[in-house]
Amino acid sequence: MNARLLDILVCPICKGPLEYDKKAQELICNGDKLAYPIRDGIPIMWADEARDLGAAPAGPAAAVEPAAE
Repeated sequence: MNARLLDILVCPICKGPLEYDKKAQELICNGDKLAYPIRDGIPIMWADEARDLGAAPAGPAAAVEPAAE
């Protein structure tokens, strides 16, 4: 990701700064707890495309436990 581009990009919701997560290929907004994907080198800055960092992870660990009797 181009450092100059990072200097001018802001969160489309809160207009706050973004951090680049190279491993995940995402731009992170710590204020809104959202991660915007980067696809083919292009940041996707639509709120409906952002991943909620506060959401519980999906998968076996998030399965509902049976009710105790």
